[in-house]
Amino acid sequence: MTVFEHLDIWRLLAGLGIFLFGMFMMEESIKLLSGRAFKSLIRKYTGSRLRGILSGVVSTAILQSSSAVSLMVLAFAGAGLMSLANAVAVMIGTKVGTTMTAWIVAVFGFKFQIETFALPMIGIGGLGLILLANSPRYVNISKLLVAFGFLFHGLDFMKSSVEDLTAVIDISALPDLGLWVYGLAGLLLTAIMQSSSATIAITLTMLYTGVVGFGAAAAMVIGANVGTTVTVLLGSMGGIPVKKQAAFSQLIFTTGTAAVTFLMLPLLTWLVLDLLGFADNIVLGLALFHTLFNVLGVVIFYPLIPALTAFVRRRLPEPQRLHLTRYIVNTSPEVAEAAVEALRKEVVNQAKRSIDFIRMIYGVDPKGRTRGEVTYDDLENLHAEIFTYYAKIQAYKVEEEEARRLEPYIRASRSIMNAAKNLHEQSSEIDEYRREDNEFMQESWRGYLERLKMIGAVVDRIGDEPDTDHAGLLRQTFATVEESDKRFIRACAQAVAAKSLRENDVTRLLMSNRLFTQSCRMLTLSMQSLNPEPV
Repeated sequence: MTVFEHLDIWRLLAGLGIFLFGMFMMEESIKLLSGRAFKSLIRKYTGSRLRGILSGVVSTAILQSSSAVSLMVLAFAGAGLMSLANAVAVMIGTKVGTTMTAWIVAVFGFKFQIETFALPMIGIGGLGLILLANSPRYVNISKLLVAFGFLFHGLDFMKSSVEDLTAVIDISALPDLGLWVYGLAGLLLTAIMQSSSATIAITLTMLYTGVVGFGAAAAMVIGANVGTTVTVLLGSMGGIPVKKQAAFSQLIFTTGTAAVTFLMLPLLTWLVLDLLGFADNIVLGLALFHTLFNVLGVVIFYPLIPALTAFVRRRLPEPQRLHLTRYIVNTSPEVAEAAVEALRKEVVNQAKRSIDFIRMIYGVDPKGRTRGEVTYDDLENLHAEIFTYYAKIQAYKVEEEEARRLEPYIRASRSIMNAAKNLHEQSSEIDEYRREDNEFMQESWRGYLERLKMIGAVVDRIGDEPDTDHAGLLRQTFATVEESDKRFIRACAQAVAAKSLRENDVTRLLMSNRLFTQSCRMLTLSMQSLNPEPV
């Protein structure tokens, strides 16, 4: 009787499929149950490398998906909410967090009778999906129960499909292929299935049933750890530079950790099996080994993160971009919280670009041209890119809190474009005032330029500090805009009364002042709408 006659291949594949489906359901239900909690955790608690690593460990251990966490991290880094160094720290932390899956499978999948809790979970969860369909929260809790049930039920199928192999396989009689072959097998399995959890579940099953020894299983787990990077690398192909930099950093971390672990494998095996006494429970020992070598990798690479990020930036530099967008080009609209923040900062950038253009055509602060000469067509294109990005965000599921923040930002973008259009169209009219032989008209021209300098300085400051609260400055600016308008109207009235201004000229001045003041109001109110919310 051949080996394949003892292996129920369809039962093995069914078990693998059920296990992967359970992992998928578990990830989706936890993401929906958690709402914005994990996004807030990753966004707020990554102010340092150490906090970044800890948030990566915690969020991945609970969410059970390093890829989901990595997606959020890349989005936040692209939006300018997180430095590349802290993004790398979070992604390093995910490698430790993802080892929780091995512990769950090892503890519950091999120490307990699976049928005693897997089938009840599927049954209760399935009934909950039908009976509690009107409550989204309880529906997701029911999905989570079904997911756990499927996960362990699939594991049970895999176990039972290979248990008979031990009767016909003598491990000692197998050829010594070398641990690197098992490591390569773990890498390929993970790359093909796009799930290290599935590879580790298969490895634990093979170890439990005696198909492989501890050393070979450890090598497969190391390979699976490297294999997770294949998914990230594929996702970064053709992507923005920060994505490629982060993926390259993770590749260096995982391969470096794997190399060190292979060199220390005899020592780590002795530590787990002999010193810590897991020789009698090698399944739990393998879970411990999985955690230990990832923690070892974090300890080694933690002080090297600044050097690592500098290295990948040199190897994968950001190209000079021809387009005017600065934030939305780096951020996927799929992660709504990061996308909304990127949109806010991009509209601030739009305001800064617009004021650069206005000052250029009015001849104010010509040194602003050093940031790159902007045309009116550029401003229109930038506004169109912002609106297109806004539409892309709307295509994904946006939570109520994020939708509430999104609308004022897009209105601000429209107002900034309107203000730029008005000031552009008024520029030739206002420029004529300086050529008039009337002193009041020339003084009016100088007054417009002073007002433009004032509003430009405010926009510059906010553009340079988009994450700072400028509410007080903007209130003062709005008051100055209103006072300048009133003072100009009073001056016009006095000039007409003193007959130093012709009546037909006052109409021109008042009309241009109305549009100029209206544009300054729109810019100021738009910047107020873009003021960062407290986190």
